[in-house]
Amino acid sequence: MINPIVWLLQQLISIYWWIVIIAVVMSWLVAFGIVNTFNNVARSVVGFLDAVTEPVFRQVRRVIPPISGLDLSPLIVLIGLEFLSVSIDYIYLHYF
Repeated sequence: MINPIVWLLQQLISIYWWIVIIAVVMSWLVAFGIVNTFNNVARSVVGFLDAVTEPVFRQVRRVIPPISGLDLSPLIVLIGLEFLSVSIDYIYLHYF
């Protein structure tokens, strides 16, 4: 039986993981002109994704700036989220 707090943390990490993936894909779609940000719905979605992910990406970019125009901050965030998820599982299984 899993602790409800651990379950909630795992779900929040999973949701944020998917938000990061969707933010990256949307940024590519906007950059290639597939999604037009003059559309109110598209602008709202992109604005929401930026508001949720940009503060975390900015903290990563302070440590690891973009290399030759390649922004690695989403990849670092995804690796960090996976590490956090595995760490929570390990701590819960071995200490509780």
